[in-house]
Amino acid sequence: MKSVGIGIRLFAAAAVITGCAFRGASETAGGGPAAPPPAPEAVRAALQANAQKLSGSDRDFDPLMTLVGDARFVLIGEQTHGTHEFYRDRARITQRLIREKGFAGVAIEGDWPDAERVDRYVRGAAAGGDRSPEQALSGFTRRFPRWMWANAEVRDFTRWLREHNQALPAGAPRAGFYGLDVYSLGPSADAVPRALEGIDPAAARRARTRYAGFAPYRDEPDRYGLAVLAGEATGRERDVREQFEEVERLYRSAAGDPARSDALFSVLQNARVVRNAEAYHRAQYGGTASSWNVRDQHMADTLDALAAHLSARRGSPAKLVVWAHNSHVGDARWARTGSPQEWNIGQLARERHGQQTVLIGFTTYTGTVFAARAWDRPGERRDVRPALPGSFAAVFHRAGLGDFLLPLRGNRALAEALPEPRLERAIGVIYLPETERQSHYFQAHLTKQFDAVIHRDVTRALTPLAK
Repeated sequence: MKSVGIGIRLFAAAAVITGCAFRGASETAGGGPAAPPPAPEAVRAALQANAQKLSGSDRDFDPLMTLVGDARFVLIGEQTHGTHEFYRDRARITQRLIREKGFAGVAIEGDWPDAERVDRYVRGAAAGGDRSPEQALSGFTRRFPRWMWANAEVRDFTRWLREHNQALPAGAPRAGFYGLDVYSLGPSADAVPRALEGIDPAAARRARTRYAGFAPYRDEPDRYGLAVLAGEATGRERDVREQFEEVERLYRSAAGDPARSDALFSVLQNARVVRNAEAYHRAQYGGTASSWNVRDQHMADTLDALAAHLSARRGSPAKLVVWAHNSHVGDARWARTGSPQEWNIGQLARERHGQQTVLIGFTTYTGTVFAARAWDRPGERRDVRPALPGSFAAVFHRAGLGDFLLPLRGNRALAEALPEPRLERAIGVIYLPETERQSHYFQAHLTKQFDAVIHRDVTRALTPLAK
């Protein structure tokens, strides 16, 4: 079974998406009946009074800089995995956070090994590395969806990040590019012993022995979970746990040696991927945990581990930007995209870091998107249908404001104007307009799900570097 988790999950039934009520949808926090929803004209008036219109200038994001303040974690979403404006705006916001607030870099909904290659490029690694952003991003074109990170918008940001780092004084911390995802079982299992060979050859041999059971599934890790379920393979939980713990001990022993610590942190992260990818692929086939939860727990844990490592290197608390889909970034407690027992990185970051976390979402009404018609099919430019009546994007469109920024945190007027859950759209790497409502909509409390939302009324498809 191919996973669609790399984008938004395709939802199985309309009842799951639209039938879930929230506390506040039919009752208030105190248990009494909720007030009737405001009239459309009241919603329009609240939007017109609070929305910050976007002009195309970097100053458009001044309110976001104020909202972020001294926060350490800024998670920036996207309503699709294939929209030019979402990638461009995220890059512009991130550039300001790096320049003005000293953020240590960006962590993406992408694999650690591929992102590490980009990280080496933007830091100006030694001779023999990639010589262009296109080369640095080419690791992301190895498998579907090839356009998600290898696109013109990310290329331009990667070029900017390298130039920014090159302009810094000698010895100043460089901004990095990191991967949060759990899909690189094979590449990460290869990377651990390869890296350990130059650090501790005996440890490298132990790693190869522990990871040997994944060899038949290197290119199709989904088959590992199915084979374990069918009794055709033995689960490798103990092996991957022991390998992670061994690398973790090595990493801790390197405290005080920056170069060795950096090298071992990369090994540790690849070992973390292998451990959690093993659990993820088993969970896909009847495990006790939701594979979605395993994945987002991994991303949240990776973010925290990365922040702790960079903080130790810098001697002060490191700040990080996250780029991921709205379905990962928006607090899952206020969005019904699957089981009520599922969480995401936005929820976990809020629970762990409170006001030090800022969650930013995107919406669009219509336009085009780069997406596939089915899993592992070529991506293409697709027309996006106008948002369904009554959805957040349709309400924003009817307000007649065009493109705007909507600050939500602490905004009582907007909370009162939009008190009830509404439909929210999510398009991942697959777009199915023929089953639009069932496949791409769910109920959400937008004002609680995000701290701010950027609405781009008409958007266009991003430009892939390779199809």
